[in-house]
Amino acid sequence: MQIYLNKNKISIKVKTLSAFSKFRGLMFKSKNSQNLLFKFRKPARYSIHSFFVSFPFLAVWLNKENKVLDFKIVNPYNFSVKPKVPFTNLIEIPLNRENQKIIKFFVDKGKV
Repeated sequence: MQIYLNKNKISIKVKTLSAFSKFRGLMFKSKNSQNLLFKFRKPARYSIHSFFVSFPFLAVWLNKENKVLDFKIVNPYNFSVKPKVPFTNLIEIPLNRENQKIIKFFVDKGKV
């Protein structure tokens, strides 16, 4: 999947979640889990949490054209994390060795 941050783009390998899997996300998984894509029909500003997630992850909120609207590092056991604006897609990216290039991309490219 190609995503765009400002004038930069990166390809991220993701697993698209079913309606049922959206409720679980990264809960009860290891930091070596796949990157997860949550797709929603309409733009919304849902909050996420990291209860039962024992590792930090990068949350990336996107519009329907896969342009980054917001991103945040989410630490374990966080009660509520919300993007700045409504979004259509969300990617949860575990902070692990495999995702170092992706994390560096977001850190180097700065704020949305």
